[in-house]
Amino acid sequence: MSELKQIFKRGLLLIASTLFSIPAFAVREYNLPEPASTITREIYDLHMLTATVATIIMIIVTGIIVYALIKFRKSTGYQADQNFNHTWFGRWSWALVPAIVLGIDFSVAGSAVKTLGNIESHDPAAVTVKVTGSQWKWTYDYMEDGVKIVSNLNKDIPSTDDLYLRDVDNRLVLPINQRIRFLHTATDVLHAWWVPAIAYKKDSIPGYINETWTMIDKEGVYRGQCAENCGTGHAYMPIVVEAMSEANYAEWMNEQKLAMVAAVAESSADKTWPLAELMERGEKLYNTNCAGCHMPTGTGLPGVFPALKGSAVALGDLAKHNEVVLKGVAGTAMAAWASQLNDLELAAIITYERNAWGNDTGDAVQPADIKAAR
Repeated sequence: MSELKQIFKRGLLLIASTLFSIPAFAVREYNLPEPASTITREIYDLHMLTATVATIIMIIVTGIIVYALIKFRKSTGYQADQNFNHTWFGRWSWALVPAIVLGIDFSVAGSAVKTLGNIESHDPAAVTVKVTGSQWKWTYDYMEDGVKIVSNLNKDIPSTDDLYLRDVDNRLVLPINQRIRFLHTATDVLHAWWVPAIAYKKDSIPGYINETWTMIDKEGVYRGQCAENCGTGHAYMPIVVEAMSEANYAEWMNEQKLAMVAAVAESSADKTWPLAELMERGEKLYNTNCAGCHMPTGTGLPGVFPALKGSAVALGDLAKHNEVVLKGVAGTAMAAWASQLNDLELAAIITYERNAWGNDTGDAVQPADIKAAR
């Protein structure tokens, strides 16, 4: 009996310590983030409903088990009722308990069916964004406006900062109070675009289009992450969405269109660029787009990604080098960059690869060369 009391006291102590430590657990934010769109709010409410029902069931079942262990324990001399199955409860509990369980399931299912129906709705949207996942970046195409945003990991954030591996160089900007449609695809392997506060998860599959939608109702900055294990750089694919008012969004979009026109004009201009300027541009573009695989030092990852320093491609035939960058290499992680960067950007990158790390070929690739190689 004394041993049972000790066990009981320890159990009470454990429960008390758990209750008193709840504030400490709360700051760790184990729950889903606060929803900021209509669809994620429905998902969040459904999650809280099921969690509440499950918690109540757990407390009731645990209480019954604890009561039975104490009340009907063998040490008190209790004898098991051999005729329990002949009682009214013994006969009808096999139907009563499943009925209760089904009733609980149906109470949750009503809300779940409504939410799932809304998730799969395809109503017209004010803004359509094609989201393309690549190793390891996101490309956002605003389909109605012809604007493209390439979003890479911001590598300038120190590891001691709270935003380390969570910030990007170019955010996806969206308006609030407008229905937004996302078209998801990928260029190489499976990715998954997921920002829990504003959008639900959907896989991005090469050669296939998946669709999701949202309607953000709060201005702010929302963060997410690629939710598929897409390779060694999986941790370097953060997502940052900035939601702003419709007026500010329209102003931002106009600025992007002007910048795009200027970039196209600069790229297509009939100009011969000096080697020094190409190298300066190329270094920045290389570190943003290529260093994730080939490393900033050009040494690559042995057995995974080939080195460019002293490589046959970077030191060999220029036409072959252009072809590899433009069209990629089938069966490898080397993607085709022809549709991702303009002529000037590609010329600068190839020039940098052929003259950095001691390669020193002296080749200055011009935008006209890339245009001819396309």
